[in-house]
Amino acid sequence: MAGAGGGELKYELAQNAYVKLVLHALKHKTSAVNGVLLGRTSPKNENLVQIEDSVPLFHNHLGLLPPLEISLIMIEEYYSTRGLGIVGYFHANERFDDAELGNMSKNIADHISRYFPQAAVLLLDNKKLEALPKGKDRSPVVQLYTKDAYKNWKLVGADGGILLTFKEPAANTILLDYISSEKWQDVVDFDDHLDDVTKDWLNPDLFK
Repeated sequence: MAGAGGGELKYELAQNAYVKLVLHALKHKTSAVNGVLLGRTSPKNENLVQIEDSVPLFHNHLGLLPPLEISLIMIEEYYSTRGLGIVGYFHANERFDDAELGNMSKNIADHISRYFPQAAVLLLDNKKLEALPKGKDRSPVVQLYTKDAYKNWKLVGADGGILLTFKEPAANTILLDYISSEKWQDVVDFDDHLDDVTKDWLNPDLFK
Protein backbone atom coordinates (compact mmCIF):
# COMPACT_ATOMS: atom_id res chain seq x y z
CA MET A 1 0.00 0.00 0.00
CA ALA A 2 1.27 3.47 -0.86
CA GLY A 3 1.60 5.93 1.97
CA ALA A 4 1.39 9.69 1.99
CA GLY A 5 3.44 11.27 -0.76
CA GLY A 6 3.41 8.03 -2.75
CA GLY A 7 6.08 6.25 -0.67
CA GLU A 8 5.70 2.61 0.36
CA LEU A 9 3.89 2.26 3.67
CA LYS A 10 5.87 0.41 6.34
CA TYR A 11 4.92 -1.01 9.73
CA GLU A 12 7.10 -1.26 12.84
CA LEU A 13 5.91 -3.82 15.37
CA ALA A 14 6.79 -3.43 19.05
CA GLN A 15 7.87 -6.54 20.92
CA ASN A 16 5.17 -6.54 23.61
CA ALA A 17 2.37 -5.97 21.09
CA TYR A 18 3.61 -8.94 19.05
CA VAL A 19 4.32 -11.34 21.89
CA LYS A 20 0.95 -10.70 23.54
CA LEU A 21 -0.98 -11.61 20.38
CA VAL A 22 0.98 -14.80 19.69
CA LEU A 23 0.60 -15.92 23.32
CA HIS A 24 -3.15 -15.30 23.04
CA ALA A 25 -3.30 -17.60 20.02
CA LEU A 26 -1.26 -20.27 21.84
CA LYS A 27 -3.59 -20.15 24.84
CA HIS A 28 -6.53 -21.07 22.59
CA LYS A 29 -4.90 -23.44 20.10
CA THR A 30 -8.16 -25.12 19.09
CA SER A 31 -10.03 -21.85 18.51
CA ALA A 32 -9.76 -18.91 16.18
CA VAL A 33 -8.68 -15.78 18.08
CA ASN A 34 -8.43 -12.12 17.22
CA GLY A 35 -7.11 -8.82 18.54
CA VAL A 36 -6.46 -5.21 17.63
CA LEU A 37 -3.23 -3.30 17.07
CA LEU A 38 -2.67 0.06 18.76
CA GLY A 39 -0.32 2.69 17.47
CA ARG A 40 0.10 5.82 15.39
CA THR A 41 1.72 7.23 12.30
CA SER A 42 5.33 8.14 13.09
CA PRO A 43 5.74 11.89 13.81
CA LYS A 44 9.03 11.78 11.86
CA ASN A 45 7.89 9.66 8.89
CA GLU A 46 4.34 9.79 7.57
CA ASN A 47 4.91 6.50 5.69
CA LEU A 48 5.68 4.56 8.89
CA VAL A 49 2.96 3.12 11.14
CA GLN A 50 4.27 2.35 14.63
CA ILE A 51 2.38 -0.54 16.27
CA GLU A 52 3.06 0.05 19.96
CA ASP A 53 0.58 -2.22 21.75
CA SER A 54 -2.15 -4.78 21.20
CA VAL A 55 -5.31 -5.99 22.89
CA PRO A 56 -6.46 -9.63 22.63
CA LEU A 57 -10.17 -9.62 21.81
CA PHE A 58 -11.97 -12.95 21.58
CA HIS A 59 -11.64 -16.73 21.41
CA ASN A 60 -15.40 -17.49 21.48
CA HIS A 61 -17.46 -14.58 20.19
CA LEU A 62 -15.37 -13.51 17.23
CA GLY A 63 -18.24 -12.70 14.89
CA LEU A 64 -20.72 -11.22 17.37
CA LEU A 65 -21.22 -7.51 16.83
CA PRO A 66 -22.31 -6.26 20.32
CA PRO A 67 -19.24 -7.58 22.22
CA LEU A 68 -16.98 -6.33 19.41
CA GLU A 69 -18.49 -2.84 19.46
CA ILE A 70 -18.26 -2.65 23.27
CA SER A 71 -14.63 -3.74 23.24
CA LEU A 72 -13.60 -1.31 20.48
CA ILE A 73 -15.23 1.62 22.31
CA MET A 74 -13.47 0.73 25.58
CA ILE A 75 -10.13 0.27 23.82
CA GLU A 76 -10.43 3.57 21.94
CA GLU A 77 -11.36 5.45 25.12
CA TYR A 78 -8.41 4.07 27.05
CA TYR A 79 -5.71 4.45 24.40
CA SER A 80 -6.81 7.82 22.97
CA THR A 81 -5.71 9.47 26.23
CA ARG A 82 -2.27 7.93 25.60
CA GLY A 83 -1.94 9.22 22.06
CA LEU A 84 -2.61 5.86 20.43
CA GLY A 85 -5.44 4.60 18.24
CA ILE A 86 -6.51 1.34 16.61
CA VAL A 87 -4.25 0.89 13.57
CA GLY A 88 -4.87 -2.72 12.61
CA TYR A 89 -6.30 -6.16 13.26
CA PHE A 90 -4.79 -9.53 14.24
CA HIS A 91 -6.30 -12.93 13.50
CA ALA A 92 -5.31 -16.54 14.08
CA ASN A 93 -7.32 -19.19 12.25
CA GLU A 94 -8.80 -22.21 14.01
CA ARG A 95 -7.10 -24.77 11.77
CA PHE A 96 -3.31 -25.07 11.72
CA ASP A 97 -3.20 -25.42 7.93
CA ASP A 98 -5.58 -22.54 7.20
CA ALA A 99 -3.52 -19.64 5.86
CA GLU A 100 -6.41 -17.65 4.37
CA LEU A 101 -7.83 -14.35 5.59
CA GLY A 102 -11.56 -15.06 5.98
CA ASN A 103 -14.54 -12.80 5.32
CA MET A 104 -15.22 -12.11 8.99
CA SER A 105 -11.64 -10.88 9.44
CA LYS A 106 -11.94 -8.70 6.35
CA ASN A 107 -15.19 -7.18 7.63
CA ILE A 108 -13.66 -6.25 11.00
CA ALA A 109 -10.54 -4.92 9.25
CA ASP A 110 -12.75 -2.88 6.88
CA HIS A 111 -14.40 -1.28 9.92
CA ILE A 112 -10.99 -0.35 11.36
CA SER A 113 -9.71 1.00 8.05
CA ARG A 114 -12.64 3.43 7.81
CA TYR A 115 -11.11 5.27 10.75
CA PHE A 116 -7.46 4.54 9.95
CA PRO A 117 -7.00 4.05 6.17
CA GLN A 118 -3.42 2.76 6.53
CA ALA A 119 -4.58 -0.13 8.74
CA ALA A 120 -2.74 -3.44 8.58
CA VAL A 121 -3.97 -6.97 9.13
CA LEU A 122 -1.63 -9.51 10.71
CA LEU A 123 -2.53 -13.17 10.20
CA LEU A 124 -0.69 -15.74 12.33
CA ASP A 125 1.50 -18.02 10.23
CA ASN A 126 1.34 -21.32 12.11
CA LYS A 127 4.10 -22.94 10.06
CA LYS A 128 6.54 -20.12 10.82
CA LEU A 129 5.54 -20.27 14.50
CA GLU A 130 6.10 -24.05 14.62
CA ALA A 131 9.51 -23.69 12.97
CA LEU A 132 10.63 -20.88 15.27
CA PRO A 133 12.44 -23.02 17.91
CA LYS A 134 14.32 -24.90 15.18
CA GLY A 135 15.67 -21.92 13.26
CA LYS A 136 17.12 -18.47 13.53
CA ASP A 137 14.26 -16.59 11.86
CA ARG A 138 14.19 -12.99 13.04
CA SER A 139 11.05 -11.98 11.14
CA PRO A 140 7.52 -11.89 12.65
CA VAL A 141 5.55 -15.17 12.53
CA VAL A 142 2.66 -13.37 10.85
CA GLN A 143 1.56 -12.54 7.32
CA LEU A 144 0.94 -8.89 6.48
CA TYR A 145 -2.18 -7.80 4.60
CA THR A 146 -2.84 -4.25 3.42
CA LYS A 147 -5.46 -2.69 1.15
CA ASP A 148 -4.59 -2.47 -2.52
CA ALA A 149 -5.61 0.29 -4.95
CA TYR A 150 -9.01 -1.42 -5.37
CA LYS A 151 -9.64 -1.41 -1.58
CA ASN A 152 -9.24 -5.19 -1.33
CA TRP A 153 -7.16 -6.86 1.39
CA LYS A 154 -4.06 -8.25 -0.26
CA LEU A 155 -1.28 -10.42 1.12
CA VAL A 156 2.04 -8.58 0.99
CA GLY A 157 4.23 -11.28 -0.54
CA ALA A 158 7.98 -11.11 -0.99
CA ASP A 159 8.15 -7.58 0.44
CA GLY A 160 6.54 -8.60 3.74
CA GLY A 161 9.89 -8.84 5.52
CA ILE A 162 10.79 -5.32 4.42
CA LEU A 163 7.45 -3.64 5.06
CA LEU A 164 6.82 -5.25 8.48
CA THR A 165 9.76 -5.10 10.87
CA PHE A 166 10.35 -5.48 14.58
CA LYS A 167 11.07 -2.45 16.71
CA GLU A 168 13.24 -4.70 18.89
CA PRO A 169 15.32 -7.24 16.89
CA ALA A 170 15.25 -9.90 19.64
CA ALA A 171 11.43 -10.16 19.73
CA ASN A 172 11.36 -13.82 18.61
CA THR A 173 13.94 -14.78 21.24
CA ILE A 174 11.76 -13.17 23.91
CA LEU A 175 8.69 -14.90 22.47
CA LEU A 176 10.40 -18.30 22.71
CA ASP A 177 11.33 -17.59 26.35
CA TYR A 178 7.69 -16.84 27.16
CA ILE A 179 6.50 -19.94 25.28
CA SER A 180 8.93 -22.19 27.19
CA SER A 181 7.67 -20.76 30.50
CA GLU A 182 4.03 -21.23 29.38
CA LYS A 183 3.34 -17.53 29.82
CA TRP A 184 0.32 -17.80 27.52
CA GLN A 185 -1.70 -19.08 30.49
CA ASP A 186 -1.69 -15.53 31.92
CA VAL A 187 -3.16 -13.76 28.87
CA VAL A 188 -6.59 -12.19 29.41
CA ASP A 189 -8.84 -11.29 26.48
CA PHE A 190 -12.21 -9.55 26.24
CA ASP A 191 -14.08 -12.87 26.39
CA ASP A 192 -12.44 -13.49 29.78
CA HIS A 193 -13.23 -9.93 30.92
CA LEU A 194 -16.90 -10.14 29.89
CA ASP A 195 -17.20 -13.40 31.84
CA ASP A 196 -15.41 -11.99 34.89
CA VAL A 197 -14.87 -8.22 35.09
CA THR A 198 -12.07 -8.64 37.64
CA LYS A 199 -9.91 -10.00 34.80
CA ASP A 200 -8.06 -7.07 33.24
CA TRP A 201 -8.03 -7.02 29.40
CA LEU A 202 -5.06 -4.60 29.54
CA ASN A 203 -2.85 -7.44 30.87
CA PRO A 204 -0.81 -5.00 33.01
CA ASP A 205 1.23 -7.74 34.72
CA LEU A 206 1.92 -9.96 31.69
CA PHE A 207 5.47 -8.75 31.13
CA LYS A 208 6.49 -8.12 34.73
